[in-house]
Amino acid sequence: MIEKTWRDWGAVVRIGLLGGVVALYLCLTGLVGVFSDRPLITGIISLGHTLLVLAGLITGYVGASRAPAGQGRPVLGGGLVGLITGVMLALLILIGGQVNLRAVLLNASPALYSLLTFSQGVAGLWVPMLLGAVLGGLGGLIYVLPPRARRPAIWGLAALVGLGLFAGFLRTPMLTGSLSGLARFLFGPEGLTPAGALITLVLVVGGMVIRDFAEPPARKRIAALPDPDRLRLRRVAIGVGLLLGALVVLALPYALGPFVSQVVALVALYVLMGLGLNITLGFAGLLDLGFVAFFAVGAYTVGLLTSTAEYGIAQWSFWAAVPFAVVIAMAFGAFFGLPILGIRGDYLAIATLGFGEIIRILAGSDLLKPLLGGPRGILNIPKPIDGLLPGHPLAGPNQIYFLSLVCAALVAFVAIRLRDSRLGRTWMAIREDEDVAEALGVNLVQTKLLAYMLGAAFAGLGGALFAGLVGSIFASSMQLFVSINVVSLLIVGGMGSIPGVVVGAIFLIGLPELFREFSVYRFLFYGAAMIAMMLRKPEGLLPSTTIRRELHAGAEEEAPSATDAVGDAATP
Repeated sequence: MIEKTWRDWGAVVRIGLLGGVVALYLCLTGLVGVFSDRPLITGIISLGHTLLVLAGLITGYVGASRAPAGQGRPVLGGGLVGLITGVMLALLILIGGQVNLRAVLLNASPALYSLLTFSQGVAGLWVPMLLGAVLGGLGGLIYVLPPRARRPAIWGLAALVGLGLFAGFLRTPMLTGSLSGLARFLFGPEGLTPAGALITLVLVVGGMVIRDFAEPPARKRIAALPDPDRLRLRRVAIGVGLLLGALVVLALPYALGPFVSQVVALVALYVLMGLGLNITLGFAGLLDLGFVAFFAVGAYTVGLLTSTAEYGIAQWSFWAAVPFAVVIAMAFGAFFGLPILGIRGDYLAIATLGFGEIIRILAGSDLLKPLLGGPRGILNIPKPIDGLLPGHPLAGPNQIYFLSLVCAALVAFVAIRLRDSRLGRTWMAIREDEDVAEALGVNLVQTKLLAYMLGAAFAGLGGALFAGLVGSIFASSMQLFVSINVVSLLIVGGMGSIPGVVVGAIFLIGLPELFREFSVYRFLFYGAAMIAMMLRKPEGLLPSTTIRRELHAGAEEEAPSATDAVGDAATP
């Protein structure tokens, strides 16, 4: 028993050391210093200090979960974790006061030490240690709270951080209407006002408390309903939710301005490409790292057929050019697919990567410059509906916003029908085991080629809409990172899941676009989110039932086998 207690305290100390490393990383990469000028709550706390506060609370919470059982020990464990984190920050300040660390660590500056000690310098070494212990203890206290109190506390903190980050984004459109007084009351130019923070905390925590107390009776009443009634209620709830979501989406560009329209249109374009790659990778299991090639084909086709500038060849309308873009992208899918679809696994991924890079290099080369413009690109691509006055409801990016949403909904419907068809089941059979599928009579090359061509068609449609959104096409826009983004949103949303494609695009494309002010560190958070996702929820946020079952099959089988083993041992 004593040995186990010491092991538990050792785990707490290790978590404290890890928390110290995280805090040092936040400081030495410049996150704390850069964001110290950006208030989260005006006049109270900056975003830089918020990062350290969150690090202390989270590591304290984790440390409390590893502390030995006993009254007060989890809170003590959280406080110990926070103290160790604070000691490591104090050591940084102490060493930095004696040695010039900036020759190696550029952000280890006197300004950083002043932030960590609240302008007290080396004399304030006690500040990070005391605050670390307090924050770690608070994280431990949150851990020991009963679930009905813990959830509101966590959601309240999350709401403060979320609204503080989006304060300027929400405040600007409110100032132009009748809500300008409320906007100034709740939001500062950057961050929440103290009154706004208090109101947010009260509303979120109060709402969660009311929900937790009201939920069990409602859940019992629903569970008592017969199965057909429960199914009918569920369909009604889904229908109401979809209707409300559609109304919000339709009102969004007029409520929040053209920037949001452009961001949502970009998300919808990635949804189109994600649905295409979901057929190729999610259904048929063909990893395509050159998916941007078909996006480029669709964009350049629309550019060449509609541009009124130097390289335009037909000056067609956008509506006449889009079908050609889809068909030509599908033809390129067939052309690229035939030579390589006999390859499997990693070799297929490398081959498709090569095709994507070939298209990008050719588009920007001098060889095709007389046709595609080379580095100069194709300019003056007209909007789908050209010549609208600024006050028109469809002026600016709004028309691409609505067009992208309609195309995404149409492609999602087609993808759902394909998934539930005989062809979709054949793709999934190939994904699970090509040899078995071939033994059952499936023509592998023909079936893979269909998946490749349909995925290419959807990507070409996305490229066509992108050309209309931006109004110009350059080879530099067709980078490998576009393909990586599409693969990543499939992984985050859930492989083979059509709703997962939408969720993945929102998280990986929409949110980074809204956080353009943090552009230097966007990919740092992007990578951290991907790592956390793979560790905590490898099946994705909204996975398909099949993928979820596959990834959790081992865990589901272990519990019965352990029970059987106990039963066998107890049998005389």
